[in-house]
Formats: sequence, structure tokens, C-alpha cells
Amino acid sequence: MSAFTARPRTRLFAAATVALAALSLTACNDKLGVQDEGAAQTGTTAPTSTKAPEKTGGTGKTGGSTSGNSTSGNSSTGGDNGSGGTTGSNGGKSSGGKTSGGSGSNSGANSGTNSGSNTSASSVPCSGANTKVTAQSVSRPINHMLLTVTNTGTKTCDLYYYPALNFDDAQSVPPVMKESQPQAVTTLTPGQSGYAAVALAGGDNGTGTNGHTVKSLAVYFFDRNNNSISPAATPSLPAKGMYIDDSLRVTYWLSSAQDALTY
Repeated sequence: MSAFTARPRTRLFAAATVALAALSLTACNDKLGVQDEGAAQTGTTAPTSTKAPEKTGGTGKTGGSTSGNSTSGNSSTGGDNGSGGTTGSNGGKSSGGKTSGGSGSNSGANSGTNSGSNTSASSVPCSGANTKVTAQSVSRPINHMLLTVTNTGTKTCDLYYYPALNFDDAQSVPPVMKESQPQAVTTLTPGQSGYAAVALAGGDNGTGTNGHTVKSLAVYFFDRNNNSISPAATPSLPAKGMYIDDSLRVTYWLSSAQDALTY
């Protein structure tokens, strides 16, 4: 073979080799591109986390116990057990599933103090210092006198027991008619009057003895413990005096003159 013929063949072979190498490189690149694209398409995409909206009071199981539902702090069953930690407007706080709080106290608003507003001033015993006493003869029943005592003070006074009468500085006081005892102590508000009747003489059968005329009278009062208290009242007697004997008796203090004169 001549040198001219061998050179073209050599060149042709070299060109073919270059072309083949180029095709191989292109095919390799294409394969790599396909693999990269497939990897990108089949690769695992990281999930995007979405935060759930918070629920007031929390979510949890029903049937828990809720305390502090009312302002009085009473507990009610069947409430929700919140898993959140939300603080309520009433000051209650959900923590760990049990709701407590909301126990605002209304004791100040509802328990207004009434002490002293409905109580009256304490009463005192009636005496010659806070009363005015009059002695008056009556036509019926005969030989009787009516004592009238009026509260002239500023406080309520109590007429305990009966009047202890002292005529002309006598050594003893007349006995009381036990059947005239009232069911309750006679009480006088300022300006109010109480009464007692005095059987002066004659007794029930007119057999009184040691009769005489008296010109002065002192009326003593008793306290709750049946002790005589001062000062005594000294009502005026008629100018001619009063005739008494040893049948002299007196009634308890009563709230009505009519009741007093029935004895």
C-alpha cells in the first residue's frame, strides 16, 4: 500500500474515534441528567409542620371535675378537664386538667352589716327620777285610789313588780294582790303611762281595822332583782287626806287603768 493511501485511512479512523468518543460523552451526560432528574422527582420532600390553633380552655376528656364555677366556690361535676393553661377573666386558672378559681367573694356586698341599726336603746328601770306619779281618788270601786305613772325620760323604762307605798312614814308597805300579776313586765316608752290601784280601806267584807287618815305618800320602785331603788316619787294627796286601814292592798303595775281598777 502506498503512503498516500495509508494517510487518508489513518485520518478517517481518527475522525471516527473522535466522533465515537463524542457520542459516548453525550450519552453519559444524558444518562446522568436523567438520574439527577429522577432523583429530584422521587426524593422525599420534608413535610411542612402546621401549628394547630390554640383552643381556650384546652382540649381534653369530658367528665372531669370543675371547682370554683361559682362565686361561692361550689364545685360542679361534669365539667371539662382542660389541658391548657389559660387564665380566665375571673381569676380562675386551668392547670393540669382541673379548673380552679373563679371564687370571687360576694360576702362584703351581700352581708351588709345590720348590727345596731335595728336595735333600740336598752331600757332602764322606772324610778322617781324618770317618771311623774299622780294619785287620784275614784268613785268605783269604792275606797280605791288610782296611781298613774308617766315616763318623763328619754329611754324606755320598765315597771317591775308593784309600787311600794309608804303613807306618813309607815313602818311597812301594803301587800300586793297576787291575782293582779300581769303576764309580762309593764314597759313604758317615753310619754307612756302605767297604772296601779290601791284598795284603801274596808277590805272585801268591810271589816278593816285601825283606820286613820294620812296626808303624805311616797311611792318606791323595784329593779329587776326586786330591790327597792331611789329616788321615790311623792305624789300629792287630796287636802283632806286619805282614809286607810290595815286592809290596805295594792295591785301590780299594769298597762291599763281599767285593768287596774278591776281589783
